[in-house]
Amino acid sequence: MLTKIEAAEAVRQAKVRTGVTWAQLAEAVGKPLAWTTAALLGQHPMGAEDAATAAALLELGDDAALAFRLQPTRGALDAAVPVDPTIYRLYEVVQVYGPTIKELIHEQCGDGIMSAINFRLDVRRVPDPAGDRVVITMDGKYLPYQW
Repeated sequence: MLTKIEAAEAVRQAKVRTGVTWAQLAEAVGKPLAWTTAALLGQHPMGAEDAATAAALLELGDDAALAFRLQPTRGALDAAVPVDPTIYRLYEVVQVYGPTIKELIHEQCGDGIMSAINFRLDVRRVPDPAGDRVVITMDGKYLPYQW
């Protein structure tokens, strides 16, 4: 049986081999793009039908489908400070704007946090005359602290 990590690597290789896109996978399983991508990279468990559908589309076997169904250990970074340039820039954004985001959440919502469990994510490319932009929307449920 494959581990979640091995299955995620098999997915990345199969995407190259088959030419299947993340969007096609999301459409096939009927789930949001960001959720499907995260699930196939090992961050969420998939239901049996969704796992079988994704494995078939990627031409992977039953071992991969079973691994997609396993409960994950969440968190994908091997080090506290990421070294991949794309992920590092997101880390940099949080380093620079994290205190601002925290202050604005507290000012607008009260003493609490944004949930990463009840969460939606969207990533899209937006044309711009000065160079295309990447728009990342994080939409998390507000959870007040309860004392």
